[in-house]
Amino acid sequence: MRHLKSGRKLKRTASHRKALLHNMATSLFEHKKIQTTEAKAKELRPFAERLITKAKHALAKEQSGSLPAGQTVDVHSRRIVGRVIRNKAVLQELFDAIAPVVESRPGGYARIIKTGTRHGDGGRTAVIELVDWSEQQDGRASLSRAKKKKVSAKKPHTVAQTKLQAQMQQSVAHAADIIEASAEEVSPEVAVVSEEPKAE
Repeated sequence: MRHLKSGRKLKRTASHRKALLHNMATSLFEHKKIQTTEAKAKELRPFAERLITKAKHALAKEQSGSLPAGQTVDVHSRRIVGRVIRNKAVLQELFDAIAPVVESRPGGYARIIKTGTRHGDGGRTAVIELVDWSEQQDGRASLSRAKKKKVSAKKPHTVAQTKLQAQMQQSVAHAADIIEASAEEVSPEVAVVSEEPKAE
């Protein structure tokens, strides 16, 4: 039994799990949003947030000037995080682009949004994204939590249906105008042919 053993195994060995988290953290910092399974996202969030905090503290040291003499960049913190983030461009982005944006945020740099289940194996999927790079939310978590309004017997028209009806009314009115104009132009000399009964 795994009493007091925190964390998820994710059906991987320790080395495989470690490599997985390193790669996912790199992808998260590079793309600011990744889609994965719910369990992996829950393991990745605290792992990635610790790296962001390390970068944020390094930025604070650089700005306050509390580094050793002659240093303008916190090399030690960059090397510590560099053990995890092997891509130099992403490491540079973490310290120079992400850390200044989240400087005033006291934690909670990433959010997990559940996206249902996969069709193939029924696995629960989720999107993990950096909060400061996500789209603005309207403040409502989901449509199911919104108050249900009474639906009238008449179905509400959509915008497209309303436009289509307006166009049809315009075309009918235009056709009627054309018919009236053509009727006025016909001279009285034109004889109207009446239908005669057919001979049997």
